[in-house]
Amino acid sequence: MTLSPPPIDPARPPALPLDARSKALRVAIVQAFASASRGHLGSAFSLVEILRVLYDDVLRFDPARPRWPGRDRMILSKGHGCLALYAILADKGFFPASELGRFCQPDGILGGHPEYGKVPGVEASTGSLGHGLSMGVGMALAIRGQGRVFVVDSDGECNEGSLWEAALHAAKHRLDNLTVLVDYNHMQSYGSSAEVLPLDPLAAKWQAFGFAAEEVDGHDPAALRAALARTPFQPGQPSVLICHTIKGKGVPFLEGNAKWHHKTRASEAEIQALMTALEPA
Repeated sequence: MTLSPPPIDPARPPALPLDARSKALRVAIVQAFASASRGHLGSAFSLVEILRVLYDDVLRFDPARPRWPGRDRMILSKGHGCLALYAILADKGFFPASELGRFCQPDGILGGHPEYGKVPGVEASTGSLGHGLSMGVGMALAIRGQGRVFVVDSDGECNEGSLWEAALHAAKHRLDNLTVLVDYNHMQSYGSSAEVLPLDPLAAKWQAFGFAAEEVDGHDPAALRAALARTPFQPGQPSVLICHTIKGKGVPFLEGNAKWHHKTRASEAEIQALMTALEPA
């Protein structure tokens, strides 16, 4: 398969303006973050448009019946970005929005990583990086012909051997009901992906493992929507959509700032600055 050229500079997408929905979801994330004064804020912000489009336009689900057999499955393999998942699950009615105010609190259900069986709408307990795709392959095998599986991975997880072992199995079993979305924000916890372990050409690597690959601006809802509408990209092959994103997208002092990979004890001034940056234009 010949790839189309990436629509954006893979090192740093252009600064697309965020619409009202994207800002509102980020505000909900900040409010949950503020309640615990901790969390992976930058990692959550790079995910917002990916998860928004999945839940608004792609996935089949029923919030009143989180285990409905006919649903599609969505696994957030990069579990540390869970604040974004919690915001969208609350928005869709899987649990009351008030739970966001109890993030990482003893009386709440929302922990620092997603927990299956405790949080309605969460399909797998994740956070041990590189394992989500293995679970996704098993689910895709189990529901082949009945439903689809979407796995959201980080670029850092593409350093893990377990991810590539799972990719080989997905291709072997021709799981065209499986789509991987890579949140390629080009940053890890202590430096850039290029410094830690270079990944490019990332699309070619996935192709070599038997996936049909496309690339997209991960902050462009329309582009994400159009790409996901084409899945599977090739019959009989699993799909991967490499989403070029910005860590901390939406708040200038977060963008590309490794100090906000995981933040604790944020000051009131920092919280206010976050909220100000997300005010309507």
